[in-house]
Formats: sequence, structure tokens, C-alpha cells
Amino acid sequence: MQPEVIAAEGAGGKIPSAVPLSDGAAWDAYVAAHPDATPFHSRAWCEAITLATGHQCHLVTARAADGALTGLLPLHHVRSPLFGQALVGSGFAVDGGILADDPAIAATLSAGVADMARTLGVPSVELRGGALPEGDGWCREADVYAGFVRDLAADDDSELLAIPRKQRAEVRKALASELRVTTGRDADERRDHYHVYATSVRNLGTPVFPRSLFDAVLDAFGTDADILTVRDGGGRAVASVLSLYWRGTVMPYWGGGLAEARGLRANELMYYALMGHARRRGAMRFDFGRSKLGTGPYAYKKNWGFEPRSLVYARWLAPGEKPRDTNPNSAKYRLQVDLWKRLPLWAANRVGPLIARGLG
Repeated sequence: MQPEVIAAEGAGGKIPSAVPLSDGAAWDAYVAAHPDATPFHSRAWCEAITLATGHQCHLVTARAADGALTGLLPLHHVRSPLFGQALVGSGFAVDGGILADDPAIAATLSAGVADMARTLGVPSVELRGGALPEGDGWCREADVYAGFVRDLAADDDSELLAIPRKQRAEVRKALASELRVTTGRDADERRDHYHVYATSVRNLGTPVFPRSLFDAVLDAFGTDADILTVRDGGGRAVASVLSLYWRGTVMPYWGGGLAEARGLRANELMYYALMGHARRRGAMRFDFGRSKLGTGPYAYKKNWGFEPRSLVYARWLAPGEKPRDTNPNSAKYRLQVDLWKRLPLWAANRVGPLIARGLG
């Protein structure tokens, strides 16, 4: 069984019909039926990333004799003058990777991906989840990230009691404050979310993603994505998060807060309110996302009562090549991070997307 490659390339802000509609439907159906599929395997995600960033998407697939899909792997060809290039499965995602009916098909796909990287002259393949390949050039990376997932409680009171005592006290103080919560997908929510998120990452010394990325994901996922925003007494947004909803799980994906959010306990209200909002939408699990071991976000999620689960990723490197370094905590970028924190927000928002699109 030989894998096939179908390319869907963004051009002029649109995705041409490089993937026939029949294949698009098969892609959707395979992801919908596979128990291990994530939103990052979906055509909605992959097309949104290409639309917003221009990174070409390759869909590597395996098929049975009758033509039915038996495995797939979406990859974005990320190119950056600062960070180099890689095939990333999939772009801007924290999960994804090889999706296959069995280990033999997964091995076929991993061999096909390595061959494709050689053909394209791409020095690295980065898979963030899924079946873990073995063989020449492949290695596994563990003890870097952990994921945090737990079931939602039956109601708001039970959810509050599920939070460890110290963190629960902070949530209670936030609930007693003048803060209020709004949810939606309209232009005002999108504008306020981007302002809060961009300010938050600038303060951390990290370039912000282009606003078009958030809009593209919201548009692609429809009602399976929304924004929850915490506002102060005057209605100003101080914390905000864009979440995905997938098979009964809510995934707060892009979130942040202004400098004053910590003192207002806006983040505490944001995540607790999201738990209730998601439950009312029918969600049963809360995926707090991934964090690097030993960092503040890692400790923060543990404070909420979430148990970390080690994430193992896979990488293929061409002979003599080194992995891309896209970690903002790396000593290599310490000076740049310190300088970035002092940039005016307007400058960070103008230059940041040009840099961040290369992170993938």
C-alpha cells in the first residue's frame, strides 16, 4: 500500500479546488468516524490555517483496494526566515498527527511523510500527537509538555467544589466582584478578544498570531467555536478566550488577560464561567490545553485540580539537521523576548503576525 499526497494550497486568500469534492467529503467522513480524531485533523481546521497564513496543506492518505480511506495525516508546510521550515501536523495545533486504522497503515503513512519531506527538501517533520512513527530519522520527544483534561461536574455548585480549596477561594472572590461575562462570535467579541490576547502575549514577549487566524477558525468551525470574555464594571474586556467544542469536550485554545486581570481575578472567573457555559452547551469534559513542564501555566492548571498527562511528540530530521527552535523560553531568544515586551502594542500587532506565522 503506497500513501498518496493531495495538496491544497492557499493563494490570494482562497483555497483552490486542488482537493476534489469527493476527496473532501471522504476526509470529513473519515475524521468523523475515527475515534481518535481531533479538531486538528479536520478539513475545517486545515483549510482555516491555510486561508489565514498561506501555508500549503498536504493531505497524506492511505486507501484500501476499493479506494476507501484507511488513514490520513494533514501537514502544513511552514516556512520562516527566522525559524526555518518544517512539515507540521497540523499547523498551529497542539494535537493531530497520524490517524490510521491500524499500526501497519500508520507505518506506511510515516514512511510516506519522510519520503515527501526528502522530495520537497524540507529538513524536518513535526507531529504533535497521533500514532508515533519509528524508523530512520524519527525520534520521540517526551517530558516537555503535559496535557490537562478532566470531566466537568454535574452543575455549577459541584464544579466549584471540584476546585481545590485555595483556588476555589479565588473563584468565589471573582464571583462576588463586579466582573461580568459575555459570550458570542460577533465582530465586537472578536475585536475585544484579539485586543486582550495580543496585549497578553506582547506582555509575555511573544509575537501575536494574525487576527485572520482567529477569524478563519471561528468561521470554519461555526457554532463549534466561540469567545467568552470577562469585562470589568465599565464593560471593558480584561480577559478573553476563544474555545473549540469537539465531541463533548471544550478546549479553551487562545486565551489571555490584561495586566490588571490578575488583580481582578478575571482569569479565575473566565475559566470557571467557561466550565458552566460549556456544560450548558452539552460538553462533558474540559481540556485545559498543554503547558510546558515546570512553567507557571503548568502550576496554574494543577491548582485547578487537573492532573498532568505527559504528551509525547514525534519528529523526523534529515541527516545532519537540527530541530527547529520555536520555544520563546529558549536562551537563544532571551534578548528578543525582553525587547518585545517593551514594544508599543501597535508595533507588536503590526510586526508580530509576520513573525508568528512562521512558528506553525
